[in-house]
Amino acid sequence: MVMGEAAVKAEVAVVGGGPGGYAAAFRAAQHGLDTILISDEAEGLGGACLLRGCIPSKALLEMTGRIDLAREAAEAGIRFQEPEIDREELGNWCRGVVDALTSGLDSLAEEKGVRVIRGRARFASSSRLRVEDADVDAVEFGHAVVATGSRPVEIPDLPFGELIWDSERALALSEIPESLLVVGAGYVGLELGTVYARLGSQVTVVEREDRILPSADPDLVEPLAKHLEELFHDIRLETQVQDVTVLDDGVTVVLSGEEETFHRVLVAVGREPVTDDLGLEETEVERDENGFIVVDEERRTTDDRIFAVGDCNGGLGLAHEAMAEGKVAADVLAGEPSAWDVRAVPAVIYTEPQVAWCGLTEDQARREEIPVAVSHFPFSSSGRARTMGPVAIPGLLKLIAEEETGRLLGMGVTGRQVESLVAEAALALELGASVRDMALTIHPHPTLSEALGEAAEVLLELPTHQARARKGDS
Repeated sequence: MVMGEAAVKAEVAVVGGGPGGYAAAFRAAQHGLDTILISDEAEGLGGACLLRGCIPSKALLEMTGRIDLAREAAEAGIRFQEPEIDREELGNWCRGVVDALTSGLDSLAEEKGVRVIRGRARFASSSRLRVEDADVDAVEFGHAVVATGSRPVEIPDLPFGELIWDSERALALSEIPESLLVVGAGYVGLELGTVYARLGSQVTVVEREDRILPSADPDLVEPLAKHLEELFHDIRLETQVQDVTVLDDGVTVVLSGEEETFHRVLVAVGREPVTDDLGLEETEVERDENGFIVVDEERRTTDDRIFAVGDCNGGLGLAHEAMAEGKVAADVLAGEPSAWDVRAVPAVIYTEPQVAWCGLTEDQARREEIPVAVSHFPFSSSGRARTMGPVAIPGLLKLIAEEETGRLLGMGVTGRQVESLVAEAALALELGASVRDMALTIHPHPTLSEALGEAAEVLLELPTHQARARKGDS
């Protein structure tokens, strides 16, 4: 112990105020455990997701999407003037959305009895945290939960700065560049590329793989790829950045042998865990070769007193996954029977059209040689999709079922406003529902949700709104 160091005590200390951290802290306090949450975010609770990721990006996607909707309305006889974009006002509105949510989380922490300490925490031992830039010097704990999240991966030849952006700088909306190169065609690159293309930037996307969104099934990505080919200036697959020269007001890059200059570059090639400056070497916590904290099904690390949840321990890197893990850890700390035993973590890409899936993918079934039956229901046969405009019609919903038993194993969908459909499928998978269960569930008409029942009927070879069943094996 450092002489003169003032310490406070808690049964549970949570390091990190993002979705995994505040969910763990709130649940621990609800169990009656004396809980302290330490966050180095001056803006408030919420972490990268709320402050610099999920929420601001979806706010910008939602508002800029109105531009596309107005243009579609013209095709139906409703015409508006060309939009006038006030970048500063749009940015202020987006920050207002974030501020309202962070304020709400701060109020919830107080209501639930969680003490929030603003400062930078590092482990001094397996029972003590030192805290910098805070009103306390240290926290002594019975157990700790690490929820420090992740940060954008930086490419050595593309260091982040004024001209080469990470996602945080792109979301700040400090300018709308004439041309923008997006490196990486995952969900971050495509979502932010969509925002800037709608605002008037000439967007070029490069991806080293042979398709965009490599983690999703190709048939789900196809309608999105066709739409983005019209929205973006260019999409170049199997392309890598080979050389970079930063100019006074632009960046010259060599893309697979071709040299081009862009006003700004956005690097969106993934995220890495924030675990390298936590003092974990003072504990018995182990990390893998990529820096992720090793945990068991209870989210307990190799140090019995310390847990880790969310992006810092790997997984899919999704906020809702982190929240669920945080609750598991808190329940275990309270002596409740709990473990990470999840069949389906849903994923949603908020492009236009959206892409979402949960459970087993068709690609995964093929790689792992799992016998499955796969059905497709096209939104061209959906009355509701037809009313939603041209972007909705090329969409589709697919179900993946165990070939022998008909038990649902996975679902995927692409289309307009399909984000909510994946939740029903996730519940069905968690409950072990069958194709027949899904077909017998009455869905309201006209809604996109009918596609879940329709796709199930295809697997049963009893389709209502298709001339014949389109049933295939993977």
